[in-house]
Amino acid sequence: MDSLDATAISAPELAARIDPSTLRDRSDGPLYLGIADELRRLIESGEVTAQTRLPAERALSISLDVSRVTVASAYRHLRDSGWISAQRGSGTYVSPTGSLPSWGSLAGDRDAATLELVNASPSASPLLADAYAIAAERIRGRFDAGGYAPLGLLELREAIAAYYRGRGVPTTAENILVTAGATDAIHAVLATFTEPGARVLVEHPTYPGVVELTHSLGGRCIPVPVDPDDTEGFVAAADRAARQSAPTLAYFMPDFSNPSGARLPLHTRRQLSATMHRHSVLTIVDEVAADLSLDGSPDLEPFGAATPDIATVTIGSTSKTVWGGLRVGWVRAEAGRLAHVAATYARRQLSVSILDQLAAVELMGKYDEVRRVRADLSRATRDHTVALMRDHLPDWHFRVPDGGLSLWCSLPDGIRSSALVAEAHSRGLLLAPGLRFGTGYAFDDHQRIPFTRSLHEISSAVEILARLSSAGTPTPSIASNRPAAVV
Repeated sequence: MDSLDATAISAPELAARIDPSTLRDRSDGPLYLGIADELRRLIESGEVTAQTRLPAERALSISLDVSRVTVASAYRHLRDSGWISAQRGSGTYVSPTGSLPSWGSLAGDRDAATLELVNASPSASPLLADAYAIAAERIRGRFDAGGYAPLGLLELREAIAAYYRGRGVPTTAENILVTAGATDAIHAVLATFTEPGARVLVEHPTYPGVVELTHSLGGRCIPVPVDPDDTEGFVAAADRAARQSAPTLAYFMPDFSNPSGARLPLHTRRQLSATMHRHSVLTIVDEVAADLSLDGSPDLEPFGAATPDIATVTIGSTSKTVWGGLRVGWVRAEAGRLAHVAATYARRQLSVSILDQLAAVELMGKYDEVRRVRADLSRATRDHTVALMRDHLPDWHFRVPDGGLSLWCSLPDGIRSSALVAEAHSRGLLLAPGLRFGTGYAFDDHQRIPFTRSLHEISSAVEILARLSSAGTPTPSIASNRPAAVV
Protein backbone atom coordinates (compact mmCIF):
# COMPACT_ATOMS: atom_id res chain seq x y z
CA MET A 1 0.00 0.00 0.00
CA ASP A 2 1.34 3.42 -0.94
CA SER A 3 0.72 5.75 1.97
CA LEU A 4 0.67 8.72 -0.36
CA ASP A 5 -2.50 7.36 -1.94
CA ALA A 6 -4.24 6.58 1.35
CA THR A 7 -6.82 8.87 2.93
CA ALA A 8 -6.33 10.11 6.47
CA ILE A 9 -8.63 10.93 9.36
CA SER A 10 -7.68 13.63 11.84
CA ALA A 11 -7.61 13.09 15.58
CA PRO A 12 -10.53 15.49 16.28
CA GLU A 13 -12.61 13.89 13.53
CA LEU A 14 -11.94 10.37 14.80
CA ALA A 15 -12.56 11.36 18.43
CA ALA A 16 -15.89 12.92 17.43
CA ARG A 17 -17.03 9.56 16.04
CA ILE A 18 -16.18 7.62 19.19
CA ASP A 19 -19.18 7.17 21.49
CA PRO A 20 -18.09 8.75 24.79
CA SER A 21 -20.68 6.75 26.76
CA THR A 22 -18.71 3.58 26.06
CA LEU A 23 -15.62 5.10 27.67
CA ARG A 24 -17.12 6.65 30.81
CA ASP A 25 -17.72 3.44 32.70
CA ARG A 26 -15.22 0.68 31.99
CA SER A 27 -16.20 -1.62 34.83
CA ASP A 28 -15.99 -4.50 32.35
CA GLY A 29 -12.37 -3.87 31.42
CA PRO A 30 -9.54 -1.37 30.92
CA LEU A 31 -10.09 1.91 29.07
CA TYR A 32 -7.82 0.98 26.17
CA LEU A 33 -10.13 -1.93 25.30
CA GLY A 34 -13.06 0.47 25.18
CA ILE A 35 -11.21 2.66 22.70
CA ALA A 36 -10.17 -0.41 20.69
CA ASP A 37 -13.79 -1.64 20.60
CA GLU A 38 -15.00 1.75 19.39
CA LEU A 39 -12.35 1.89 16.65
CA ARG A 40 -13.24 -1.63 15.56
CA ARG A 41 -16.92 -0.62 15.45
CA LEU A 42 -16.11 2.34 13.24
CA ILE A 43 -14.07 0.14 10.90
CA GLU A 44 -16.72 -2.59 10.71
CA SER A 45 -19.49 -0.06 10.03
CA GLY A 46 -17.44 1.59 7.29
CA GLU A 47 -17.30 4.97 9.03
CA VAL A 48 -13.52 4.57 8.95
CA THR A 49 -12.63 2.91 5.68
CA ALA A 50 -9.98 0.36 4.84
CA GLN A 51 -6.49 1.80 4.21
CA THR A 52 -7.31 5.01 6.07
CA ARG A 53 -4.33 6.49 7.93
CA LEU A 54 -5.16 6.86 11.62
CA PRO A 55 -3.96 9.82 13.70
CA ALA A 56 -0.78 9.62 15.70
CA GLU A 57 -1.08 8.24 19.22
CA ARG A 58 -0.27 11.56 20.90
CA ALA A 59 -2.77 13.52 18.77
CA LEU A 60 -5.59 11.07 19.44
CA SER A 61 -4.80 10.96 23.17
CA ILE A 62 -5.17 14.75 23.33
CA SER A 63 -8.49 14.68 21.43
CA LEU A 64 -9.83 11.89 23.67
CA ASP A 65 -8.35 13.40 26.85
CA VAL A 66 -6.62 10.14 27.80
CA SER A 67 -2.99 9.17 28.20
CA ARG A 68 -0.83 8.34 25.23
CA VAL A 69 -0.15 4.92 26.78
CA THR A 70 -3.90 4.19 26.66
CA VAL A 71 -4.11 4.98 22.94
CA ALA A 72 -0.89 3.06 22.26
CA SER A 73 -2.37 0.03 24.03
CA ALA A 74 -5.59 0.30 21.98
CA TYR A 75 -3.59 0.48 18.74
CA ARG A 76 -1.46 -2.48 19.79
CA HIS A 77 -4.57 -4.54 20.56
CA LEU A 78 -6.00 -3.77 17.10
CA ARG A 79 -2.68 -4.56 15.42
CA ASP A 80 -2.46 -7.91 17.18
CA SER A 81 -5.95 -8.82 15.98
CA GLY A 82 -5.32 -7.72 12.40
CA TRP A 83 -7.53 -4.65 12.14
CA ILE A 84 -4.72 -2.13 11.68
CA SER A 85 -1.07 -2.18 10.71
CA ALA A 86 1.90 0.11 11.31
CA GLN A 87 4.29 1.23 8.57
CA ARG A 88 7.65 2.45 9.76
CA GLY A 89 8.09 6.13 9.04
CA SER A 90 4.61 6.39 7.55
CA GLY A 91 1.97 5.84 10.21
CA THR A 92 -0.80 3.50 11.28
CA TYR A 93 -3.39 2.32 8.77
CA VAL A 94 -6.65 0.39 8.75
CA SER A 95 -5.82 -2.97 7.19
CA PRO A 96 -7.03 -3.48 3.61
CA THR A 97 -9.99 -5.79 3.02
CA GLY A 98 -7.91 -7.81 0.57
CA SER A 99 -7.47 -7.80 -3.18
CA LEU A 100 -11.01 -7.57 -4.51
CA PRO A 101 -11.92 -7.97 -8.17
CA SER A 102 -13.57 -4.97 -9.77
CA TRP A 103 -17.32 -4.73 -9.41
CA GLY A 104 -17.87 -5.12 -13.13
CA SER A 105 -15.86 -8.35 -13.25
CA LEU A 106 -17.70 -10.21 -10.49
CA ALA A 107 -20.36 -11.67 -12.75
CA GLY A 108 -17.94 -12.86 -15.39
CA ASP A 109 -19.74 -14.02 -18.51
CA ARG A 110 -23.41 -13.91 -17.59
CA ASP A 111 -24.38 -16.12 -20.53
CA ALA A 112 -21.92 -18.81 -19.45
CA ALA A 113 -22.75 -18.67 -15.73
CA THR A 114 -24.94 -21.42 -14.30
CA LEU A 115 -26.84 -19.01 -12.05
CA GLU A 116 -25.69 -15.37 -12.10
CA LEU A 117 -27.24 -13.21 -9.38
CA VAL A 118 -24.42 -10.68 -9.08
CA ASN A 119 -26.06 -7.98 -11.16
CA ALA A 120 -29.56 -6.74 -10.49
CA SER A 121 -30.15 -6.48 -14.23
CA PRO A 122 -33.41 -7.76 -15.71
CA SER A 123 -33.94 -9.51 -19.01
CA ALA A 124 -34.87 -7.38 -22.01
CA SER A 125 -38.23 -5.65 -22.15
CA PRO A 126 -40.68 -7.24 -24.61
CA LEU A 127 -40.85 -3.80 -26.24
CA LEU A 128 -37.17 -3.71 -27.13
CA ALA A 129 -37.18 -5.86 -30.28
CA ASP A 130 -39.69 -3.61 -32.06
CA ALA A 131 -37.75 -0.52 -30.99
CA TYR A 132 -34.59 -1.93 -32.53
CA ALA A 133 -36.45 -2.85 -35.71
CA ILE A 134 -37.67 0.72 -36.08
CA ALA A 135 -34.19 2.03 -35.27
CA ALA A 136 -32.67 -0.25 -37.92
CA GLU A 137 -34.90 1.33 -40.55
CA ARG A 138 -34.27 4.86 -39.38
CA ILE A 139 -30.51 4.50 -39.24
CA ARG A 140 -30.31 3.90 -42.99
CA GLY A 141 -30.81 7.61 -43.56
CA ARG A 142 -27.74 8.42 -41.45
CA PHE A 143 -25.11 6.30 -43.17
CA ASP A 144 -23.73 9.24 -45.14
CA ALA A 145 -22.90 11.09 -41.92
CA GLY A 146 -19.86 10.42 -39.75
CA GLY A 147 -21.82 8.50 -37.11
CA TYR A 148 -20.80 10.61 -34.12
CA ALA A 149 -23.10 12.57 -31.83
CA PRO A 150 -20.85 13.83 -28.98
CA LEU A 151 -23.67 15.16 -26.80
CA GLY A 152 -26.20 12.61 -28.00
CA LEU A 153 -28.77 12.74 -30.79
CA LEU A 154 -30.84 15.89 -30.53
CA GLU A 155 -34.11 13.96 -30.79
CA LEU A 156 -33.08 11.73 -27.88
CA ARG A 157 -31.99 14.65 -25.73
CA GLU A 158 -35.31 16.33 -26.46
CA ALA A 159 -37.19 13.14 -25.55
CA ILE A 160 -35.30 12.87 -22.25
CA ALA A 161 -35.93 16.56 -21.55
CA ALA A 162 -39.66 15.99 -22.15
CA TYR A 163 -39.53 13.12 -19.64
CA TYR A 164 -38.22 15.50 -16.97
CA ARG A 165 -40.72 18.21 -17.85
CA GLY A 166 -43.44 15.60 -17.40
CA ARG A 167 -42.13 15.09 -13.87
CA GLY A 168 -42.32 18.80 -13.12
CA VAL A 169 -38.66 19.74 -13.74
CA PRO A 170 -38.13 22.43 -16.42
CA THR A 171 -35.60 20.90 -18.83
CA THR A 172 -34.40 21.43 -22.39
CA ALA A 173 -32.04 19.47 -24.61
CA GLU A 174 -29.25 21.80 -23.44
CA ASN A 175 -29.55 20.21 -19.99
CA ILE A 176 -28.96 16.65 -21.26
CA LEU A 177 -25.78 14.72 -22.07
CA VAL A 178 -26.29 11.19 -23.44
CA THR A 179 -23.81 8.58 -22.18
CA ALA A 180 -23.14 4.87 -22.71
CA GLY A 181 -25.12 3.81 -19.64
CA ALA A 182 -25.37 5.11 -16.10
CA THR A 183 -21.89 4.00 -15.07
CA ASP A 184 -20.35 6.17 -17.78
CA ALA A 185 -22.53 9.04 -16.61
CA ILE A 186 -21.44 8.61 -12.99
CA HIS A 187 -17.79 8.37 -14.02
CA ALA A 188 -18.02 11.54 -16.10
CA VAL A 189 -19.57 13.50 -13.23
CA LEU A 190 -17.16 12.21 -10.58
CA ALA A 191 -14.15 12.73 -12.85
CA THR A 192 -15.25 16.33 -13.41
CA PHE A 193 -15.82 17.31 -9.79
CA THR A 194 -13.64 14.99 -7.68
CA GLU A 195 -10.27 16.44 -6.78
CA PRO A 196 -7.61 14.24 -5.13
CA GLY A 197 -8.46 14.03 -1.45
CA ALA A 198 -12.06 15.14 -2.00
CA ARG A 199 -14.69 13.67 0.28
CA VAL A 200 -17.91 12.26 -1.12
CA LEU A 201 -20.93 11.48 1.03
CA VAL A 202 -22.55 8.17 0.09
CA GLU A 203 -25.52 6.40 1.58
CA HIS A 204 -24.48 3.23 3.34
CA PRO A 205 -24.98 0.62 1.93
CA THR A 206 -24.50 1.95 -1.57
CA TYR A 207 -23.79 1.01 -5.17
CA PRO A 208 -20.27 -0.51 -5.23
CA GLY A 209 -19.30 1.10 -8.51
CA VAL A 210 -19.40 4.56 -6.93
CA VAL A 211 -17.03 3.54 -4.16
CA GLU A 212 -14.59 2.11 -6.71
CA LEU A 213 -14.78 5.14 -8.98
CA THR A 214 -14.34 7.61 -6.12
CA HIS A 215 -11.27 5.80 -4.82
CA SER A 216 -9.77 5.51 -8.31
CA LEU A 217 -10.00 9.30 -8.63
CA GLY A 218 -8.25 9.87 -5.31
CA GLY A 219 -11.41 10.70 -3.39
CA ARG A 220 -12.71 9.31 -0.13
CA CYS A 221 -16.23 8.05 0.50
CA ILE A 222 -17.89 9.19 3.74
CA PRO A 223 -20.64 6.68 4.60
CA VAL A 224 -24.03 7.87 5.86
CA PRO A 225 -26.14 5.01 7.29
CA VAL A 226 -29.54 4.63 5.64
CA ASP A 227 -32.42 2.69 7.15
CA PRO A 228 -35.47 2.21 4.90
CA ASP A 229 -37.66 2.32 7.99
CA ASP A 230 -36.13 5.54 9.35
CA THR A 231 -35.40 7.91 6.50
CA GLU A 232 -35.73 10.90 8.84
CA GLY A 233 -32.57 9.74 10.57
CA PHE A 234 -30.76 9.75 7.24
CA VAL A 235 -31.15 13.52 6.90
CA ALA A 236 -29.76 14.10 10.39
CA ALA A 237 -26.84 11.74 9.72
CA ALA A 238 -26.06 13.42 6.39
CA ASP A 239 -26.14 16.84 8.04
CA ARG A 240 -23.77 15.66 10.75
CA ALA A 241 -21.40 14.03 8.23
CA ALA A 242 -21.36 17.20 6.14
CA ARG A 243 -20.43 19.30 9.19
CA GLN A 244 -17.73 16.89 10.33
CA SER A 245 -16.15 15.94 7.00
CA ALA A 246 -16.63 18.99 4.74
CA PRO A 247 -17.46 16.99 1.59
CA THR A 248 -17.67 18.59 -1.82
CA LEU A 249 -19.96 15.95 -3.34
CA ALA A 250 -22.73 13.60 -2.28
CA TYR A 251 -24.08 10.56 -4.12
CA PHE A 252 -27.62 9.47 -3.26
CA MET A 253 -30.25 7.14 -4.72
CA PRO A 254 -33.47 8.64 -3.32
CA ASP A 255 -35.76 6.15 -5.07
CA PHE A 256 -35.48 2.41 -4.32
CA SER A 257 -31.83 2.65 -3.41
CA ASN A 258 -29.46 -0.13 -4.42
CA PRO A 259 -29.26 -2.36 -2.38
CA SER A 260 -31.38 -1.26 0.61
CA GLY A 261 -34.53 -0.44 -1.36
CA ALA A 262 -34.99 2.77 0.66
CA ARG A 263 -37.16 5.51 -0.81
CA LEU A 264 -37.11 9.01 0.61
CA PRO A 265 -40.56 10.57 1.21
CA LEU A 266 -41.27 13.97 -0.30
CA HIS A 267 -40.57 16.06 2.81
CA THR A 268 -37.40 14.07 3.53
CA ARG A 269 -35.90 14.51 0.05
CA ARG A 270 -36.68 18.22 0.16
CA GLN A 271 -35.03 18.53 3.55
CA LEU A 272 -31.99 16.51 2.44
CA SER A 273 -31.60 18.50 -0.76
CA ALA A 274 -31.80 21.79 1.16
CA THR A 275 -29.29 20.49 3.72
CA MET A 276 -26.73 19.58 1.06
CA HIS A 277 -27.24 22.94 -0.66
CA ARG A 278 -26.73 24.74 2.66
CA HIS A 279 -23.41 22.93 3.08
CA SER A 280 -22.41 23.78 -0.53
CA VAL A 281 -22.32 20.09 -1.43
CA LEU A 282 -23.07 19.20 -5.04
CA THR A 283 -25.48 16.25 -4.99
CA ILE A 284 -25.26 13.53 -7.61
CA VAL A 285 -28.73 12.01 -7.82
CA ASP A 286 -28.85 8.48 -9.22
CA GLU A 287 -32.34 7.88 -10.62
CA VAL A 288 -31.63 4.57 -12.35
CA ALA A 289 -34.28 2.90 -10.16
CA ALA A 290 -36.69 5.84 -9.96
CA ASP A 291 -39.15 4.28 -12.43
CA LEU A 292 -39.21 0.84 -10.78
CA SER A 293 -42.24 1.25 -8.52
CA LEU A 294 -43.91 -2.16 -8.22
CA ASP A 295 -46.93 -1.60 -6.01
CA GLY A 296 -48.51 1.44 -7.58
CA SER A 297 -46.97 3.93 -5.18
CA PRO A 298 -47.29 7.44 -6.60
CA ASP A 299 -44.43 9.17 -8.37
CA LEU A 300 -42.62 11.61 -6.12
CA GLU A 301 -41.13 14.99 -6.88
CA PRO A 302 -37.59 14.43 -8.22
CA PHE A 303 -34.83 15.05 -5.71
CA GLY A 304 -33.59 18.63 -5.94
CA ALA A 305 -36.65 20.02 -7.70
CA ALA A 306 -37.22 22.48 -4.86
CA THR A 307 -33.61 23.74 -4.70
CA PRO A 308 -31.61 25.76 -7.26
CA ASP A 309 -30.90 23.77 -10.39
CA ILE A 310 -27.15 24.16 -9.96
CA ALA A 311 -27.25 22.22 -6.65
CA THR A 312 -27.83 18.81 -8.24
CA VAL A 313 -26.65 16.65 -11.13
CA THR A 314 -28.99 13.81 -12.05
CA ILE A 315 -28.11 10.44 -13.56
CA GLY A 316 -30.61 8.37 -15.55
CA SER A 317 -30.58 5.23 -17.66
CA THR A 318 -32.66 2.72 -19.60
CA SER A 319 -30.71 -0.22 -18.14
CA LYS A 320 -33.24 -1.23 -15.48
CA THR A 321 -36.53 -0.40 -17.18
CA VAL A 322 -35.54 -1.73 -20.62
CA TRP A 323 -32.30 -3.75 -20.68
CA GLY A 324 -28.69 -3.47 -19.60
CA GLY A 325 -27.61 -4.24 -23.16
CA LEU A 326 -29.22 -1.00 -24.36
CA ARG A 327 -26.28 1.22 -23.48
CA VAL A 328 -28.07 4.53 -23.10
CA GLY A 329 -27.77 6.69 -20.02
CA TRP A 330 -27.69 10.42 -19.43
CA VAL A 331 -26.66 13.31 -17.23
CA ARG A 332 -29.13 16.09 -16.49
CA ALA A 333 -27.68 19.32 -15.12
CA GLU A 334 -27.69 23.10 -15.33
CA ALA A 335 -26.31 24.01 -18.76
CA GLY A 336 -23.05 25.58 -17.55
CA ARG A 337 -22.28 22.68 -15.23
CA LEU A 338 -23.22 20.17 -17.92
CA ALA A 339 -20.71 21.73 -20.29
CA HIS A 340 -17.90 20.82 -17.87
CA VAL A 341 -19.18 17.22 -17.63
CA ALA A 342 -19.48 17.01 -21.42
CA ALA A 343 -15.88 18.17 -21.82
CA THR A 344 -14.73 15.42 -19.44
CA TYR A 345 -16.82 12.81 -21.19
CA ALA A 346 -15.54 13.79 -24.63
CA ARG A 347 -12.07 12.67 -23.55
CA ARG A 348 -13.49 9.23 -22.78
CA GLN A 349 -16.16 8.66 -25.41
CA LEU A 350 -16.73 10.15 -28.87
CA SER A 351 -20.32 9.00 -29.16
CA VAL A 352 -22.89 6.52 -27.93
CA SER A 353 -24.08 3.97 -30.50
CA ILE A 354 -26.46 5.71 -32.91
CA LEU A 355 -28.54 2.54 -33.25
CA ASP A 356 -29.00 2.34 -29.48
CA GLN A 357 -29.93 6.00 -29.33
CA LEU A 358 -32.54 5.63 -32.06
CA ALA A 359 -34.04 2.66 -30.21
CA ALA A 360 -34.11 4.75 -27.04
CA VAL A 361 -35.95 7.55 -28.87
CA GLU A 362 -38.67 5.05 -29.80
CA LEU A 363 -38.90 3.72 -26.24
CA MET A 364 -38.98 7.17 -24.63
CA GLY A 365 -41.98 7.91 -26.83
CA LYS A 366 -43.93 5.16 -25.05
CA TYR A 367 -42.21 5.29 -21.68
CA ASP A 368 -45.36 4.89 -19.60
CA GLU A 369 -45.90 1.52 -21.27
CA VAL A 370 -42.21 0.64 -20.78
CA ARG A 371 -42.56 1.30 -17.06
CA ARG A 372 -45.80 -0.65 -16.74
CA VAL A 373 -44.39 -3.71 -18.51
CA ARG A 374 -41.27 -3.71 -16.35
CA ALA A 375 -43.31 -3.31 -13.17
CA ASP A 376 -45.55 -6.25 -14.08
CA LEU A 377 -42.57 -8.50 -14.78
CA SER A 378 -40.58 -7.46 -11.71
CA ARG A 379 -43.56 -7.69 -9.37
CA ALA A 380 -44.06 -11.32 -10.33
CA THR A 381 -40.42 -12.25 -9.76
CA ARG A 382 -40.25 -10.26 -6.51
CA ASP A 383 -43.32 -11.97 -5.06
CA HIS A 384 -41.99 -15.36 -6.16
CA THR A 385 -38.63 -14.65 -4.52
CA VAL A 386 -40.19 -13.38 -1.29
CA ALA A 387 -42.40 -16.47 -0.98
CA LEU A 388 -39.45 -18.81 -1.55
CA MET A 389 -37.20 -16.96 0.89
CA ARG A 390 -39.82 -17.00 3.62
CA ASP A 391 -40.43 -20.69 3.08
CA HIS A 392 -36.84 -21.95 2.66
CA LEU A 393 -34.82 -19.30 4.53
CA PRO A 394 -37.01 -18.20 7.44
CA ASP A 395 -34.00 -16.99 9.44
CA TRP A 396 -33.04 -14.51 6.74
CA HIS A 397 -34.68 -11.19 7.47
CA PHE A 398 -35.55 -8.57 4.88
CA ARG A 399 -37.97 -5.78 4.16
CA VAL A 400 -40.16 -6.36 1.12
CA PRO A 401 -39.38 -3.36 -1.11
CA ASP A 402 -42.17 -1.64 -3.00
CA GLY A 403 -39.77 -0.96 -5.85
CA GLY A 404 -36.32 -1.74 -7.20
CA LEU A 405 -34.90 -5.08 -8.28
CA SER A 406 -33.51 -6.86 -5.20
CA LEU A 407 -33.90 -7.91 -1.59
CA TRP A 408 -31.37 -6.78 1.03
CA CYS A 409 -31.22 -9.62 3.54
CA SER A 410 -29.84 -9.72 7.07
CA LEU A 411 -28.11 -13.06 7.55
CA PRO A 412 -28.51 -15.33 10.60
CA ASP A 413 -25.86 -15.18 13.30
CA GLY A 414 -22.77 -17.16 12.38
CA ILE A 415 -23.11 -16.77 8.61
CA ARG A 416 -20.85 -14.37 6.75
CA SER A 417 -21.73 -13.24 3.26
CA SER A 418 -18.14 -13.58 2.06
CA ALA A 419 -18.04 -17.25 3.09
CA LEU A 420 -21.55 -17.89 1.78
CA VAL A 421 -20.70 -16.41 -1.61
CA ALA A 422 -17.57 -18.55 -1.88
CA GLU A 423 -19.54 -21.71 -1.09
CA ALA A 424 -22.34 -20.76 -3.49
CA HIS A 425 -19.80 -20.09 -6.24
CA SER A 426 -18.50 -23.65 -5.94
CA ARG A 427 -22.07 -24.78 -6.65
CA GLY A 428 -22.54 -22.64 -9.74
CA LEU A 429 -24.35 -19.73 -8.09
CA LEU A 430 -22.71 -16.32 -8.47
CA LEU A 431 -23.54 -13.64 -5.91
CA ALA A 432 -22.02 -10.34 -4.80
CA PRO A 433 -20.79 -10.40 -1.19
CA GLY A 434 -22.37 -7.92 1.18
CA LEU A 435 -18.95 -6.36 1.78
CA ARG A 436 -19.04 -4.88 -1.71
CA PHE A 437 -21.93 -2.57 -0.80
CA GLY A 438 -19.97 -0.86 1.97
CA THR A 439 -16.89 1.29 2.25
CA GLY A 440 -14.79 -1.19 4.20
CA TYR A 441 -15.67 -4.14 6.41
CA ALA A 442 -19.38 -3.38 6.71
CA PHE A 443 -22.25 -5.64 5.57
CA ASP A 444 -20.59 -9.03 5.69
CA ASP A 445 -23.73 -9.93 7.65
CA HIS A 446 -25.97 -9.00 4.70
CA GLN A 447 -26.67 -10.52 1.31
CA ARG A 448 -28.28 -8.94 -1.74
CA ILE A 449 -30.65 -11.22 -3.67
CA PRO A 450 -31.74 -9.77 -7.04
CA PHE A 451 -35.12 -10.88 -8.32
CA THR A 452 -34.20 -10.31 -11.95
CA ARG A 453 -33.81 -13.84 -13.28
CA SER A 454 -36.47 -16.33 -14.40
CA LEU A 455 -38.72 -17.97 -11.81
CA HIS A 456 -36.96 -21.29 -12.37
CA GLU A 457 -33.49 -19.76 -11.88
CA ILE A 458 -34.57 -17.93 -8.74
CA SER A 459 -36.01 -21.17 -7.35
CA SER A 460 -32.75 -22.99 -8.04
CA ALA A 461 -30.71 -20.21 -6.41
CA VAL A 462 -32.84 -20.21 -3.25
CA GLU A 463 -32.57 -24.00 -3.01
CA ILE A 464 -28.76 -23.74 -3.06
CA LEU A 465 -28.78 -21.01 -0.43
CA ALA A 466 -31.16 -22.98 1.77
CA ARG A 467 -28.87 -26.02 1.69
CA LEU A 468 -25.83 -23.90 2.52
CA SER A 469 -27.63 -22.00 5.25
CA SER A 470 -28.95 -25.14 6.94
CA ALA A 471 -25.53 -26.80 6.76
CA GLY A 472 -23.86 -23.74 8.24
CA THR A 473 -21.32 -22.02 6.01
CA PRO A 474 -17.79 -21.63 7.33
CA THR A 475 -16.92 -18.35 8.96
CA PRO A 476 -13.58 -16.64 8.35
CA SER A 477 -10.90 -18.10 10.58
CA ILE A 478 -9.44 -14.85 11.86
CA ALA A 479 -9.12 -14.41 15.60
CA SER A 480 -10.69 -11.00 15.53
CA ASN A 481 -13.63 -12.21 13.44
CA ARG A 482 -12.57 -9.70 10.82
CA PRO A 483 -14.62 -10.70 7.74
CA ALA A 484 -12.64 -12.18 4.87
CA ALA A 485 -13.29 -10.67 1.46
CA VAL A 486 -13.80 -13.79 -0.61
CA VAL A 487 -15.62 -13.93 -3.91
